[in-house]
Amino acid sequence: MSIQMHVKSILIVTKAYEKSMITYTAVIARFLLAKGYIVYVESHLETDGMFDAPKIIADAEDSEQARKHLRYWTPELCSKRPHLIDFVITLGGDGTVLYASWLFQRVAPPTLSFSLGSLGFLTKFDFDHHEQTLTRAFNEGVTIGLRLRFEGTVMRSIPTTSPIRDLCDEILTPESPSSPPTHHRGESFIILNEIVVDRGPNPTLSTTELYGDNMFLTSIAADGVCIATPTGSTAYSLAAGGSLVHPELPAMLVSVICAHSLTFRPLILPDSMVLRIGVPYNARTSSWVSFDGRMRTELKQGDYVSIIASRFPFPIIQCKRDNMDWFDSLRRTMNWGARAGQKPFDHKM
Repeated sequence: MSIQMHVKSILIVTKAYEKSMITYTAVIARFLLAKGYIVYVESHLETDGMFDAPKIIADAEDSEQARKHLRYWTPELCSKRPHLIDFVITLGGDGTVLYASWLFQRVAPPTLSFSLGSLGFLTKFDFDHHEQTLTRAFNEGVTIGLRLRFEGTVMRSIPTTSPIRDLCDEILTPESPSSPPTHHRGESFIILNEIVVDRGPNPTLSTTELYGDNMFLTSIAADGVCIATPTGSTAYSLAAGGSLVHPELPAMLVSVICAHSLTFRPLILPDSMVLRIGVPYNARTSSWVSFDGRMRTELKQGDYVSIIASRFPFPIIQCKRDNMDWFDSLRRTMNWGARAGQKPFDHKM
């Protein structure tokens, strides 16, 4: 999808704990301030000597405008006032892009990613050409790929006096006004890569149950289970034996981590399904859930996670057609499809 943007304010997300990135952030900020944009950088840079905000302002052609336009963001600002941001630039690797997605839990601005990290499935642009890249993007428009995100919601079991409870019955039985609720809504997060339910610090396998829509699908005895988006198919899901899936496909990937049963194979399901992963009441231990590697929390017996396709996709700016982008990334980062050629026969068969 190609669009022409009217950009006033730009937020820069920099790879965390990397001092060299502060220099790159200052370079980008100087360039954008000179063009008259409002620039948001991370709040800790306001007093960072390497970033040197006073010098950036003093060196600007219009120092008074630069003082007004150089601003500082916090996660709270991104969460509560996302309408202030028209455009996001990330400096780092794929982890930095994931963090940018995490900051905007609902509507996310278009994100342009410069590759300055280890992996580059999501980082499309070379920082050495940042001035040309940004000028072209703002003046000529951009091609945007909308990446599917999932919304994961933890459902907590409500204690009752009943001595025997069945998670399957509670999930599959429709709620009615005449019966008390069995679960209440807990934490909820929107993710770009994957939701992982695993055994956590427990020394034994985790026991979970997987439901799709209003069906019981299977019980899982394993180290864990990974529910990934197509974007996440090149991350943890791939390490767990999942398939590579093109990011334009509307799919949900289910991959079991070190399954106890040899019969379980990875699944690719339509994104219209509602998946639920729960810890049965008779499980020996609890499990743990994480959302894009964050907000790790315990799932006790009777708790489950509901996973749906989010109505808030993540817009990523592409440098080529998405098909070319994706296959180029596979070849560049994984040597996908590379192998030594077979020698020809010396004579015809």
